[in-house]
Amino acid sequence: MEASVDLRLEPRDEQRLAAAVEKLEHHGLAMTIANQVGMPVEALMRRLPAPAQRAVHGAVNRALETCLHAALSGMKGATRLTPSNGLHKTVAGAVGAAGGFFGLAGLFFELPVSTTVMLHSIAEIARSHGEDLRDPAAALTCLEVFALGSGAQSGVDRETKTLESAYYATRAALAQATRDAAAYVAQKGAAKGGAPVLVRFLSNIASRFGVDVAEKVTAQMVPIVGAAGGLALNVAFTAHFQRVAEGHFTVRELERRYGPQRVQDEYARLKAIAKR
Repeated sequence: MEASVDLRLEPRDEQRLAAAVEKLEHHGLAMTIANQVGMPVEALMRRLPAPAQRAVHGAVNRALETCLHAALSGMKGATRLTPSNGLHKTVAGAVGAAGGFFGLAGLFFELPVSTTVMLHSIAEIARSHGEDLRDPAAALTCLEVFALGSGAQSGVDRETKTLESAYYATRAALAQATRDAAAYVAQKGAAKGGAPVLVRFLSNIASRFGVDVAEKVTAQMVPIVGAAGGLALNVAFTAHFQRVAEGHFTVRELERRYGPQRVQDEYARLKAIAKR
């Protein structure tokens, strides 16, 4: 008789994965923003006129292009293994205060800077979980965090009408574009940032990250918010993506140890338990 195979993770890793499920499936960004300004995000979004929406779209694209260059070049030499989350939240908050003072016009200055600050924080978290950012695939995964943290995720399979992991659904949606971009960078480098394969990768990120940025921008446009609110919102925004990064890179670390399918199955089991 064949010995039974224990498909469960070691107890400590099971606890770590359960914590990752909480971080990745229960983001709470919309609620955080609502608490900051005293009104639901849905009400805020109705305040954002079409010209402002176009401005947000342009700022998001510019910010992600800046982050793509940083991810593929500027972070390679860094060696810090302990994430300095507090420092990054402080810097992002200061930038947010400046952006909040100038309103929507400040977005074009504030967003590329604050997003790059968040990217460096994400990169530190990635390295602390064993990621080698000299590998283009790992570096691009840092940018994926901006999409994985988005409120635009859908956890419903439209064909089967069954609830699935929003986190794994988004990873699956990004997978091919990320693989193609990583293969291109490994072969040709990132000098040609306008290469179609890289544009497609950034477009996939922007379509999701832009939802969160729009929510933050509309909150900053509320008259009572101003510079102080811009600081608080950016601190909350940065903390949100740090939380998602911690969950994401915990999952990737466990996948390297146990195999992707085993971790995904256990993730689904823990998610089901959490919903009871």
